[in-house]
Amino acid sequence: MTVKKPSPTVLAVIPARGGSKGVPAKNLAPVAGIPLVGRAVLACLGAAGVTDVAVSTDDPAIAAAARSFGAEAVQRPPAIAGDTATSESAVLHALDAFEATHGRTADVVLLVQCTSPFLTSAEVAEAVARITSGAADTAFTAAPSHGFLWRETADGATGVNHDKAHRPRRQDREPEYLETGAVYAMDATGFRTHGHRFFGRTAIVVTDPARVLEIDDPHDLARAKALAPLLDAPVTPAFADVDAVVLDFDGTQTDDRVHLDAEGREFVSAHRGDGLGIAALRRAGLPVLILSTEQNPVVAARARKLKIPVLHGIDRKDLALKEWCEAESIDPARVLYAGNDVNDLPCFHLVGWPVAVGSAHDSVRAAARAVTVTPGGFGAIREIAAWLLGPELNTPTPLPN
Repeated sequence: MTVKKPSPTVLAVIPARGGSKGVPAKNLAPVAGIPLVGRAVLACLGAAGVTDVAVSTDDPAIAAAARSFGAEAVQRPPAIAGDTATSESAVLHALDAFEATHGRTADVVLLVQCTSPFLTSAEVAEAVARITSGAADTAFTAAPSHGFLWRETADGATGVNHDKAHRPRRQDREPEYLETGAVYAMDATGFRTHGHRFFGRTAIVVTDPARVLEIDDPHDLARAKALAPLLDAPVTPAFADVDAVVLDFDGTQTDDRVHLDAEGREFVSAHRGDGLGIAALRRAGLPVLILSTEQNPVVAARARKLKIPVLHGIDRKDLALKEWCEAESIDPARVLYAGNDVNDLPCFHLVGWPVAVGSAHDSVRAAARAVTVTPGGFGAIREIAAWLLGPELNTPTPLPN
């Protein structure tokens, strides 16, 4: 009888210190609505071959964020939490902690950096496969480059990877590879023996250069937020991901225009499809709340029509939302918040599913985890309801106990 070989244990370690000189609280900075540490965790959890994910941190807020996205959190001791501590020391400590906690040995260990926001699960999986297949002892992500490199010297600039007198065409040159710093995979035994990330046979996991970005300063973070809508695969939440839906009003449930009559009374346009979607969410048992900065009888009248609670005339929407979540015993990480303008951004940073309607301001779209195709006031809430309940807005059948 053939005995099936057990699958290897592959531990992805994500070092994420709390301190950062270039970008304060960098590892918690959101890109497309997800903190950098969360993006790294999701890339690892989605990778074939990865069995366990651990975030090594000295920061309780980062540890809480790591757990909320499905990773373990390893408390990093102060001795290896300073600016001079190496990534290898954090990986080795996390490896020891994992094996002591779980009573099993890791076969492959990964070093995954939060500062590479566009790392894909496919790249992580390929790095793992290079080790588990026996093709290599270590592997890392790198981007192909045909650039001419120069170095300044006392005698003037000199070519590093080329001769100044010979400039071959791009198609006539073999590519070189730029290390991205995103992920390193290592045979765990070899890593313990050598104490560094490169030993034995080393393989390159080729990365699309367009996705290479390492966040070291605020400008890098701004670039990441701008690029996320172009580089991230579209993602929308399912019913199982959300415990409540909170909706802005003006510009989200309306087209953001106000009609005035001769007496100065305001009128807005709402979409019947949004009302249908909200009714379906209520039938499905999801709490729905309208949260608006404007103190306006139109908002209150619409809420009464939809039979949902409303908080309006709110200066600090994020504080009101936090208090509402506490009162309703709802985890903000499981709240979907839909908005359209900059006064919604504090709420975006609080919830797990920040959603921008299709007509939202660019800064809001960049901060959203998901964006509707439909503009505000034209059925965007109906679209969100369809994400959660399906196109026919059916109430999900409860799972058997």
